[in-house]
Amino acid sequence: MNYASIRTCDIANGEGVRVSLFVSGCTHRCKGCFNPDQWDFAYGKPFDAGTEAEIFAALDKGFISGLTILGGEPMEPENQRALVPFLRRMRRRFGDARNLWVYTGCVLETELEADSHWRTEVTDEFLSMVDVLVDGPFVESLKDISLRFRGSSNQRIIDMAARRRGLAS
Repeated sequence: MNYASIRTCDIANGEGVRVSLFVSGCTHRCKGCFNPDQWDFAYGKPFDAGTEAEIFAALDKGFISGLTILGGEPMEPENQRALVPFLRRMRRRFGDARNLWVYTGCVLETELEADSHWRTEVTDEFLSMVDVLVDGPFVESLKDISLRFRGSSNQRIIDMAARRRGLAS
């Protein structure tokens, strides 16, 4: 997996001060996307042990609330497979002390939980580690700059931790 960039002090992509990882590769190709260069799976640099160490060092800072993964598309099947081992290590190291937000153009119920191109052998494990999922494709005609943490009004902010506990999201 390649990644486009890492932001170590991001306040735009989730609650609190965050570390954000922008992965490369996206087949949604939403009209009006703000990161079209990241559609290319070969864009950026390889995600390796040094990248992981850089992210963990940034997450070690006490003022950091958590990690956000966006892109590109984290839920591309090949990106899921690359991210799950990293997320396991993140959870072992930080537990619940750092939360995890993931942005996806996929819709949770119809693309990630149901049979689809997006659902893989690691999707359930991936989703089990996510605290907040922002789902749905960016729809340019529904763009709304007044929305917090979303680009268009069709996108949802889903509290996955509450959902796992059987509470409304």
